[in-house]
Amino acid sequence: MQAYEFCTKAAVLVNGDRADAHGNLLENFYLISSFWQNYLTSSIGVDIELKPSDVANMMILLKVARSISGQYNADDYIDMAGYAGIAGYLSESNVDEVNE
Repeated sequence: MQAYEFCTKAAVLVNGDRADAHGNLLENFYLISSFWQNYLTSSIGVDIELKPSDVANMMILLKVARSISGQYNADDYIDMAGYAGIAGYLSESNVDEVNE
């Protein structure tokens, strides 16, 4: 697969299947950031603020870890591209500040 094909497939998923399955991107990543923040605070006493863009960045790291520890799976790289696009979108649109 060519490099652009990973990005194209990611764009199709982010704007299609994943959007249909998971609902509004902004609401979903804000909800995840709230859940993770509450979990970290209650389980290990870490008082930390997580933004929706942090969620996207950490999902990239999750996919990196999977790509390192397992066998090659093109989906890991497609998902990384998708999460990178989401992280850029969330950061550029200042969504993190809007939901505070």
